[in-house]
Parts: sequence; C-alpha cells; structure tokens
Amino acid sequence: MRIGGRYGYTLVEILIVVLIIGILLAIAVPSYFNASERARATACRANLRKIQAAKEQWALANRRPGTATPGWAQLVPQFLQQQPQCPSGGSYTLRNVRTPPTCSVAGHTY
Repeated sequence: MRIGGRYGYTLVEILIVVLIIGILLAIAVPSYFNASERARATACRANLRKIQAAKEQWALANRRPGTATPGWAQLVPQFLQQQPQCPSGGSYTLRNVRTPPTCSVAGHTY
C-alpha cells in the first residue's frame, strides 16, 4: 500500500499477523509439552523393562527365588551397564524379582 509516497503496512495488517501468530502458538505450545512428556514416559517404561530383565537374569545366574530382592550393586555393571535414571527426574524402586520395578513419577508404569 502506498501512502504519501511511502510503502508500508497499516496497523490493522500488523495486528492481524500478530493475532494469527498468537493463535498458532496457543495451539502448538501445549501439544509440544504433551509430546515431550509422552516421550519421557516411554523412555521411563523402557528403563523399567530393562531393570526387570536384569533382575530376572540376576535371579537365574545366582539361583535365587522370585522373592529375593537384588540391590543396585548386584545388577550394575554385570546385568546393567549403568543405573538407569528416569528422564522426568523420578527414582526407581527395585522390589523383588517377581514384582516389576516402579517409578516415583505418576503415570510411569511398567
């Protein structure tokens, strides 16, 4: 648009662009946070499966019953390369061989 020999945008056009960007951000930001939390929960479940497999291997290798509970020192580094950490900052509880491990973060289940 040409006004007085100068080219430029009107205030209304700029406000419309800002409004459209705001609407897109209002839609995209919550979706991003939900997706990242789902990814952390999936990684946590994978860690819980690895821990359970390591407990079962420990029990077979040491001829322990299903009621025995290993410690981290007995699982790392022989059955796990390192002690897994929850991506959301939770902590893992080993429990006995028959019972799956748990995470302290709600929603992160085996």
